[in-house]
Amino acid sequence: MSSYISLPMFGANIGERLRLEAARCRSCATPIYPQRPQCPGCGASEFDIEALSGEGELYTYTVIARGGAPAEFDDQQTMTGSIVVGVVELREGPRIMAQIADSEPESLTIGMPVRAEVRRLYDQEGVVRYGTKFVPVPD
Repeated sequence: MSSYISLPMFGANIGERLRLEAARCRSCATPIYPQRPQCPGCGASEFDIEALSGEGELYTYTVIARGGAPAEFDDQQTMTGSIVVGVVELREGPRIMAQIADSEPESLTIGMPVRAEVRRLYDQEGVVRYGTKFVPVPD
């Protein structure tokens, strides 16, 4: 299994991946992440681009056991075992699926505050790919 993304495609949405850039509909003000050609709320197609805060709450999560993740994450699973993936509901409203880092699954709770951090994801085609992971906010 692979989640191959060509280098041009990876670069085409780098703002979304690294800066959490969303489109805000000029008609109804809905934040749209990932960006789409039309607003899912009202169908409009004019947007302003803005950075999301990266702050939110853990909406749900799951643990991907060794060997269950795409091949790009083999090295990570060899070093760490399981990978935790969650859905984070950002303060601005959109929900994002991403890895949850720096925590054991037993310590996670639905609704806990998390924040985005840019982290190394994997190497592909000799290029290190970076993206957003979420980490728990310390008490």
